[in-house]
Amino acid sequence: MDTIQLLNLILAIVLLVIVVLGVVALIIILKIRSNKSQVAKDQQIISSKQNQTNENTKMITRNGDGIDSIYKFMEFDSITDNMIVRKNAKQYVMVIECKGINYDLLSEEEKDAVEAGFVALLNTLRFPIQLYVQTRTLNLNALISKYTARTNDIRDQILRADAQIQSALNKGDEETARRLQIDRNRKQNIFEYGQSIEDYTVRISGNKNILQQKTYVIVSYYPSEYGDISKYSREEVNDIAFSELYTRCQTLIRALASAEVTGKVLSSEELAELLYVAYNRDESEKLTLRDALDAEYDRLYSTARDILEDRKRKVEMQIERDAEKVATKSIIKADTITRQERIRRVKERAKSMVDDYKDELSKPLYDETKRQIDKANVDEIVKNTP
Repeated sequence: MDTIQLLNLILAIVLLVIVVLGVVALIIILKIRSNKSQVAKDQQIISSKQNQTNENTKMITRNGDGIDSIYKFMEFDSITDNMIVRKNAKQYVMVIECKGINYDLLSEEEKDAVEAGFVALLNTLRFPIQLYVQTRTLNLNALISKYTARTNDIRDQILRADAQIQSALNKGDEETARRLQIDRNRKQNIFEYGQSIEDYTVRISGNKNILQQKTYVIVSYYPSEYGDISKYSREEVNDIAFSELYTRCQTLIRALASAEVTGKVLSSEELAELLYVAYNRDESEKLTLRDALDAEYDRLYSTARDILEDRKRKVEMQIERDAEKVATKSIIKADTITRQERIRRVKERAKSMVDDYKDELSKPLYDETKRQIDKANVDEIVKNTP
């Protein structure tokens, strides 16, 4: 075989190999495309199911693009009947807030009793639990508002007591004035004490390092534990879960009490606050859940109170305060005028009675009697004369 024939043979073999490789590559490409098409179909089916499940919560933008519901990214579905519903009602959670004691301050006997109670708690557990500790910045604004309202009320009581004392003094009733003064001094002491507490609390609230740590026991229940629940409605499943969780929580609370730890089941609003702080750690220090609800931030849009209405409300409050002051001063003034008129009429009647005996009295005695009537203290004479 000469060289030309050998090269032709090698060329034919190379071409055959190239053709085989091309066929293999074509088969691989077709298989990859087929797999991608199947994956796309599966994703479309899953997306369709999700859209049907979240039909009530689906939102779209102005240009028509779809927006995934926020519930898709949360670890719970809803809060109902003091329970957190998770995993499309496949898990129900109830939370117990615990309040313990300072273990280090206990005596050895007390420590042994607490430890024995805790061991008894562990021995009585027939279901899994979780412990959750949440640290929050202590918010004293609500406490300060309560102190402010209370001190303002006591101040108003002191002002009314001053008016009553002045009225009693004008009438010459010193005994009543003395009793009122004692009560007024007591309220003044309470007012000063309340102001000192308010000022101290305000100073403490300025410290951002005050933290509050709370411990929670999380109890879960899976409706599948009950058996086949497909024949029950959603409301019936909720009732079953609530009954079982409440029983478990009460068992835990009684067992915790033996270890000197008190507990209570969180309400729906308290559960919402617990989750709100967990999901909004930074914002919750500035804006509490109650503030957010009062501001209706859960609405599609919110509006503030009209500025004119707000000013009218403040004016009305100022009018009420001014009216109370005017009424108090007017009562005191009217009482003084009434008293002066009564004294004038008493003295005139006394002079009239003396005139009836003018012929029987000497002129010096008559004149001195008239002069004594003019300078007489009517209230003092009436009080001391039986």
